[in-house]
Amino acid sequence: MDQPVHPGLTDEAIADRLREAGLRVTKSRVAVYRVLHESDGHLSVDEIVELVAARGERYPRMTVYNIIARFLGAGLVMQADAGPGRALYEIAERWHHHFVCRVCGSVYDVPCVVGRKPCLEPDASDIGEVDEAQIIFRGVCTACTSSPHHEN
Repeated sequence: MDQPVHPGLTDEAIADRLREAGLRVTKSRVAVYRVLHESDGHLSVDEIVELVAARGERYPRMTVYNIIARFLGAGLVMQADAGPGRALYEIAERWHHHFVCRVCGSVYDVPCVVGRKPCLEPDASDIGEVDEAQIIFRGVCTACTSSPHHEN
């Protein structure tokens, strides 16, 4: 198995993050948080289940869905909304947008540029209270554009 992208978070540090978010610490929650933290983000529930199992712990898919729902509610993870298809999740460390490649389907983080933002302050007062906005950029990633099979 590949080395973790973001190694070094102890079980106790994960437990502290869970407690700070108001969540009870369980072995399954620690395992799911660890996999999300050590990955490069944008994991589906099925991928999380597989990565946790590769570490020797097996949890039903529904258990992982429930953990992710709790993490979302507590603000520990974000859903990387990449459009239709499987939902992707990542640790909520910094706000950013996403770029989805139309060719290979890869999802990339796009940092927010201070002073340059799309419409993130809509006039929705007569509709409801906005508490989240996600911007999805779509195009062709550099790996695909540099492929000899890419058409301009």
